[in-house]
Amino acid sequence: MTLLTVRRALISVSDKRDLAMFVNTLHRSGVDILSTGGTHKAIKDADVSVTEVAQYTGFPEIMDGRVKTLHPRIHGGILGRRSLDDELMKDYGIEPIDLVVVNLYPFESTVERDDCDREMAIENIDIGGPAMIRSAAKNHADVLVIVDPDDYVEVADRILEDTIDLAFRERMAAKAFRHTASYDAAIAGYMSAKEPFPEVLNLKYELRDAMRYGENPHQRAAFYTEKYPSPGTVAALQQHQGKALSYNNVADTDAAIQCADVFDEPACVIVKHANPCGVAIADSIDKAYANAFATDPTSAFGGIIAFNRSLDRTTMAAIAANQFAEVVVAPTIEPGVLDEAQKRKNLRVLTTGRHEIAGRGIEFKRVGGGILVQDPDESCLDAAGLSIVTTRAPTEVEQRDLEFAWRVAWFVKSNAIVFANGGRTIGVGAGQMSRVISARIAAMKAVEEGLTVNKSVMASDAFFPFRDGIDAAAEVGITAVIQPGGSVRDDEVIEAANEHGMAMVFTGIRHFRH
Repeated sequence: MTLLTVRRALISVSDKRDLAMFVNTLHRSGVDILSTGGTHKAIKDADVSVTEVAQYTGFPEIMDGRVKTLHPRIHGGILGRRSLDDELMKDYGIEPIDLVVVNLYPFESTVERDDCDREMAIENIDIGGPAMIRSAAKNHADVLVIVDPDDYVEVADRILEDTIDLAFRERMAAKAFRHTASYDAAIAGYMSAKEPFPEVLNLKYELRDAMRYGENPHQRAAFYTEKYPSPGTVAALQQHQGKALSYNNVADTDAAIQCADVFDEPACVIVKHANPCGVAIADSIDKAYANAFATDPTSAFGGIIAFNRSLDRTTMAAIAANQFAEVVVAPTIEPGVLDEAQKRKNLRVLTTGRHEIAGRGIEFKRVGGGILVQDPDESCLDAAGLSIVTTRAPTEVEQRDLEFAWRVAWFVKSNAIVFANGGRTIGVGAGQMSRVISARIAAMKAVEEGLTVNKSVMASDAFFPFRDGIDAAAEVGITAVIQPGGSVRDDEVIEAANEHGMAMVFTGIRHFRH
């Protein structure tokens, strides 16, 4: 085992968490410390002896600090191979640097600021920092590199115990390369922001949770998130109760949150296997939950329940009394909710913060040897673009239900059919190869739960290729339909609707979801 003894350290950090504790440990261990700028001042303020890099190199910081560590005495001390380069280093007065502690200008948090312009962003691109990190990581056979203050305690212990072995240095080097890769990806993303599909796509996400397994028990899985996830998203969740989230929990919770957030009224969405099985809007979330649950109590068992309003004790009590659920998620929770939730101790209770209207960014789907990339489907309904194509126009009540059903169908797997009445789903048919079969399933589910389809409306995520879907809907009492239109047989489909006295609205927008 090749152990490293730290005699000289170079420290230059933007994140100064726990710096005083760490440099005091180095000082007590007899380590000489080199530093720059604000870090140099922070170390002096901690009453620890430190040498400024400019004094060590004999060359001042220039160009407003842009050039300070880019010097042979610095990089030679980091990159010099012990024993192999010793004589050369002596010839040029280069002292070995055994420990490099560097983290980078806060580029990502800077560009998130409202007052950040391009000049500010460019000035926050670190040059010397990544160069030192990469040099130290490359030469990890002889140098330890640290980029994360969370590692200070272990490093301090290892210095005191003389246990800085090669395996540890390799682990920290790998972490350092991930750090610089992530940093470069953030910069590349910013610089390429005006290119919807850049020549090279850099993805940058941070590990949030390692999971027990994936979609199935034989699959490994983890949850990665953006560094600064938007409030109201699944990546911003806070867990208040229950078991650790599974891969499927996170995926289904995301689907439920997205659907709930498209409604202005208090809404409840119950998702099972990525599909809404019950959705309702009402003047309170307890009423919305009752109606959503009544759509399909069978499928709701073991489902994910999402709200777009703060979760209150009354609604939580109803959930605990009614059903087994995997997750309940809301922007916030009110006092007493967790007392009621304790009646279902394995129930995961999550909050995400208030939803902020923000684009979801590009979406990805893995395929063999690559990924498919697309804009998110964020165009739900343009009221001005709706066209009534039948002899009969929808009534005001039907129009409200059509728009509600269309928003639900937006989140149902294709082929998607949604029956709705009174601001609630009556039946949902999802993921079928035939649209007419989806319609029959929606009707069947309604009958099974004792709900009345007659005088309900229907939404379809894509056009009807034949009139049979309209005929099937008329048989169960559907009075109005909303669909994209665009089939070569639109005239035939419209004629069928007219024959049945149905109103039909075209949206001009399709919502396939695979």
